[in-house]
Parts: sequence; C-alpha cells; structure tokens
Amino acid sequence: MARDGKTLTRAQIAKAISRNTPITVVQAYAFADAILEHMACALERGENVKISRFGTFVQREKARRLARNPNTGEKAVVTARRVVTFNPSDFLRQRVAAPID
Repeated sequence: MARDGKTLTRAQIAKAISRNTPITVVQAYAFADAILEHMACALERGENVKISRFGTFVQREKARRLARNPNTGEKAVVTARRVVTFNPSDFLRQRVAAPID
C-alpha cells in the first residue's frame, strides 16, 4: 500500500480504460480481468511476464529453510516454494524516483 494510504484498484483501472477509450465500463472490467487472468496463467506455467516500460514479474525458487517464530521462539521448517517478484523497468524506476515536494 502507498504511504498515504491510497491504492490503485482494478475498478479504478477499468474506469480509466473506459474514460480513455470508446468502450463501456463493463467492457473495460472484462478487458482488465482478461489481461490479469492471462498474466496469472503465464505465471502459473512458470513463465515470466514482461511489460515494456513497466517491468517484469519474475519467478524465483525459494529453498526449504529453518525459520523461527519471533513471538514464541519456536523453530519451524518453511517449505520450498516458488514466488513472484517484480523488477521495475528503468523507465518506471525514473518516474517513481522523482523528487518529493
């Protein structure tokens, strides 16, 4: 979540698509859902997802490890798993790194 508590939602994306294109809000929701579903399916298949000028969603394998519960001190085994990380493009990184007023 952003520091000021604002979060861009799927609904806001659909409304923005509708405002900027000649399609209805209902069609924009379907459009946004289709894109997100296609990305999720690619990640499920083990593929990375690269969006030009935005960034890449990359698959990483995390090894099995021994962890400790910070509240109880009890040790537990964390199983090996696959995770998704996001690497922003240089273009996005420069936009986000703009000076804060």
